[in-house]
Amino acid sequence: MPNVVLDDRSLITFDGPDATHLLHNVLTCNIEKLEPGIAQAGALLTPQGKIMFDFLVSKTGDNSYLIDIDTDSADAFIQRMKMFRLRSKVEISESTESLVSISWDDDSSASSNGLRDTRFTDVDVYRSYPKDIETINRTEWDALRIENGVAESGRDFQLGDAFPHDVSLDQNSGIDFKKGCYIGQEVISRMHHRKTARRRILIARTETDFGDAVDLIANEKPVGTLGTKVGQSALALCRIDRVKDAMDNGDEIKAGNARVELSLPPSVSYSWPSESDKDA
Repeated sequence: MPNVVLDDRSLITFDGPDATHLLHNVLTCNIEKLEPGIAQAGALLTPQGKIMFDFLVSKTGDNSYLIDIDTDSADAFIQRMKMFRLRSKVEISESTESLVSISWDDDSSASSNGLRDTRFTDVDVYRSYPKDIETINRTEWDALRIENGVAESGRDFQLGDAFPHDVSLDQNSGIDFKKGCYIGQEVISRMHHRKTARRRILIARTETDFGDAVDLIANEKPVGTLGTKVGQSALALCRIDRVKDAMDNGDEIKAGNARVELSLPPSVSYSWPSESDKDA
């Protein structure tokens, strides 16, 4: 039973009578329906619909919440949320608990004491937040994310560059399309209903080695970029219409000198585009 500790995550608490209202009206996920015991994917968007911050949010009590976010983004996220707070009765602070412990498979203790990471559909993954624990190699965690197509900012996409659909927030309830307005909602709703998302997370595999390569090329044209790599597998953010064209035409897709095979992650609702999709 793998257990990995991450020391590059920060925990931010939101507490007060107006915490639910503030988060629900600003973030992409549904805070009002958030149940205890889960860590729900979510994001704060720009008005243009691009991801400004991505994170996991959990409910710790009535009008109390915990945000699990990349440490490099924590301070900027706090400052941004304080701008939205205005006169709302919400205390926002970084928790002194700064480690994230992740377990998966059949860890019964993790399932009873941890929060289920809802980004994973084919394996039970739990997160907990101990104050003191030895940090160990994160390779198994990255391999699990690749296998399940779970992307994270910094490693797999850059903040300010990706729409939620690009990185599967529409697949893991990181966006609620029925809850009403939030920042960037109009753009995202239009993209969703018109099915205009062109970039998607794919799983890349090679029989050789990716090396330092980042760009994916087919017929001398860019089709995507590599993110997290573990051995001969990696996450890739790709234009799936260009990938499908390359596959249909028999063009090799390469990362540097490595020949790459691309596949859809498990349990996603999107598929390779058809001819009618390309013309839409």
